[in-house]
Amino acid sequence: MCLKSGRGNKLSSPVKHYVQSLLELNMEGPYGSEWLDEEKVKRREMVAPEAHYIFVHEVADSVGDETRTMLSAEETSTSCVEDSRPLVGFVHYRFVLEEDVPVLYVYELQIEPRVQGKGLGKFLMQLIELIAQKNCMGAVILTVQKANLLALNFYLSKLRYIISTISPSKMGIEKSYEILCKTFNDEAKTILEVNENKSF
Repeated sequence: MCLKSGRGNKLSSPVKHYVQSLLELNMEGPYGSEWLDEEKVKRREMVAPEAHYIFVHEVADSVGDETRTMLSAEETSTSCVEDSRPLVGFVHYRFVLEEDVPVLYVYELQIEPRVQGKGLGKFLMQLIELIAQKNCMGAVILTVQKANLLALNFYLSKLRYIISTISPSKMGIEKSYEILCKTFNDEAKTILEVNENKSF
């Protein structure tokens, strides 16, 4: 695999189509009847100038030999520049303020089913956490549909995210999603994880 960055307002038509198709493939089920409305929102979000992307391209040979030796940096960089390598997933994220705390908000982590379960999602989230810390963000925040049990387990158990105090369920509101977070400093932890003084 190789990674390539992008911005929402600079996506080519084929990449926009790929993002929309993978979103529909992976998210129509968990969203259920809400998907038609949610898809419209996601189409607008994906092309916004503040949308940052990490695209994952496949670099394996045509035989799919997973033990193939790593390409040199020059070969990898060249093969990533040419958009001829197939995309297998992406992360869409933004730098935002949440409860006055600067955070990196993961809008989407989407990976094709054929490459799921191989550590790619975990790697991408570790990269996202590194990007957040290098940019002095207080936390990484993301939203997960309650019906998406695999994703909830992935974030809560494997990556040690927690349900944030800003999640609807923590405020006594019934919604179809949870807001999860991983904090990196005391201020973010106090506000997004353990704020006992919040009144509802």
